[in-house]
Amino acid sequence: MTADRPLLGILLMLCFCLLAPMGDAVAKLLSGHIPLGQLLLVRFTVQAAILMPLVIRQGGIWRMSPRLVWLTTLRTLLHMAGIAFMFSALKYLPLADAVAIAFVMPFIMLMLGRFVLKEEVGFRRLAACAVGFAGTLLVIQPSFASVGWPALLPLGVAVIFALFMLVTRQLAKDIEPVALQAVSGVIATGMMLPVLLAGTLLNLSDLHLQLPNGPQWALLAAIGLLGTAAHLVMTWSLRFAPASTLAPMQYLEIPVATLVGWIVFHDLPNAEASLGICITIAAGLYIVARENAMARAARRKPLKTPA
Repeated sequence: MTADRPLLGILLMLCFCLLAPMGDAVAKLLSGHIPLGQLLLVRFTVQAAILMPLVIRQGGIWRMSPRLVWLTTLRTLLHMAGIAFMFSALKYLPLADAVAIAFVMPFIMLMLGRFVLKEEVGFRRLAACAVGFAGTLLVIQPSFASVGWPALLPLGVAVIFALFMLVTRQLAKDIEPVALQAVSGVIATGMMLPVLLAGTLLNLSDLHLQLPNGPQWALLAAIGLLGTAAHLVMTWSLRFAPASTLAPMQYLEIPVATLVGWIVFHDLPNAEASLGICITIAAGLYIVARENAMARAARRKPLKTPA
């Protein structure tokens, strides 16, 4: 077990907020040119190829308990699904819009706590959820009007990564981050390769292998490198700080995505979407502040002693 070091966790999460939109931008550049399944295969194969030698050199982590094996496999499946949904969304949506819609995730996590984990959630946080959802709808509406149902794909990203974050927190203090990412890369590669070989034989549109050209090879390598680095530092951040501390930092991903989208694709959110982004961020930050305040109050509450 590793003691919390909040400042280090925050700095690592900030690195994630810089790296993740860059990887998304590269994926958007390749969308429509490389099959989705091949993007996922390269993403996780590069991750395994980079990290597995480090794990072997350090002695590895080969004696995982059944619980850790199950959680790692579940985390890998969630990771693959979340990235697949995001890469699909980026094919249709501006980068900033896709990222902003996905930031409905904190509201989903709160709802999971309320209705699945039976946690106590007060009226003010429920109201903030409603406001946040309204802001997200403002971002979705113009995209939905122009591209239809694919504008809803980032909502799937939000649901999946809400679960992904919960599972990662369960694993992060028991497995070294490099080993966790390496094992996930091997599991994902082992799952995707036979699927893509079968898809190639059956000529399935999004599940086949094709030979990239020179620039596409470089971009594919960049997807693997940026994705590996981003999720490694995110996993590290959760090792050193609780999710409630790191949640506010994650909102920096939206302005970074907006800047990257403007530089690379000359895309900027329209006025309606910009208002929705601001509302979503404000509601999310309120929920984070309220969660932290309630946690501090619970820690200060004196324990009852038996009479």
